[in-house]
Amino acid sequence: MIVSMFGVLFDGLAYGMLLFLLSVGLSVTLGMMNFVNLAHCTFGMIGGYVTVTLMNSMGWPFLATLPAAFLVAAAASVVFERTMFRRLYRSTDLDQCLLTIGLVFVSVASAAWLYGTIQQPVNLPSYLRGSYNVMGVTIGVYRLFLIGMSIVITVALVGALEYTRFGAQVRAAVDNQRMARGLGINVDGAFAVTFALGSGLAGLGGALAIDIVGLDPSFALAYLVYVLIVVSVGGLGSIAGSLVAAIVLGISDMAGKYYFPEIGSFLIYLVMLSLLMWRPVGLFGKR
Repeated sequence: MIVSMFGVLFDGLAYGMLLFLLSVGLSVTLGMMNFVNLAHCTFGMIGGYVTVTLMNSMGWPFLATLPAAFLVAAAASVVFERTMFRRLYRSTDLDQCLLTIGLVFVSVASAAWLYGTIQQPVNLPSYLRGSYNVMGVTIGVYRLFLIGMSIVITVALVGALEYTRFGAQVRAAVDNQRMARGLGINVDGAFAVTFALGSGLAGLGGALAIDIVGLDPSFALAYLVYVLIVVSVGGLGSIAGSLVAAIVLGISDMAGKYYFPEIGSFLIYLVMLSLLMWRPVGLFGKR
């Protein structure tokens, strides 16, 4: 029982880290830019299909596809931000929701037309397959890799937003756009880069998710719910909040499926409701 519990905790941690990669970009853009982007997981799906295409059609190694997934998703988000999203920054939340959820449906149909509705295969390199047995607990190599990647990305993201000139410019633009423009800060450029960063991380998360949750055209819609849960529980704009919320929810979801199969995935919603009743603004939210 104890051994299986540690196994569930490890798998839940890995799944939580995956949710964190998919959701942290939305937490940053929604919390800092006040833009409700329900199409966030579309960029995650784009990253996944970039990895599948490069590996299966062009023979790229898996690790080489990850930067490409990040960059393509980020570039796609810049196109959407410049042509559509920017026009709605000062619109109502309803207008933003309607546009972005419409893009989700378009992306789902486009992916189905281009790739079909079947699950896309991905062949991980041999050094990422297999597992270790530590005191009776099976530790998957790929899940360990996923946890390590998430830790590195978290440190880099916190450093970029909290301890660099760019991070200071973004925070200044969020607090007072008129004053920031008066100081010579390129507010539009800062927002575009922030949006691209968040969407690129979603693309990276989508690429890393293929081996664990699979990839098909419903990805952009199916995991939107989980991403919104993580953002809500963690608190808007809080990287630490998204990390803690993703870990708690990932472990809860895994434990629910393992120990309480009769309620299955419903446990994650019970945890969400309990946490939001205790902290309505999220674990680390301020507003």
